[in-house]
Amino acid sequence: MFGLEKKKQEPFTFDLEEEILKDPDKKKEYLETAKKKAEEIKAKMRKGEGSEDFDKMGILLHGYTALNKVLSKVTKTK
Repeated sequence: MFGLEKKKQEPFTFDLEEEILKDPDKKKEYLETAKKKAEEIKAKMRKGEGSEDFDKMGILLHGYTALNKVLSKVTKTK
């Protein structure tokens, strides 16, 4: 009554998730890019390049790792 009716909400989907579901080839492209960037960052960290930005590089590495996990789970759940 007066806006208090129970309405069934649609499940929330992220923009990236919608894009991947529309075009599955994008997932492979994003995974490859994220993997390459993560490997570059790991190599720089091992060599000691950019030691003043070591923390920032670590944060980026965690971000790319998280992106890989999310992308791998997107199509598994749908």
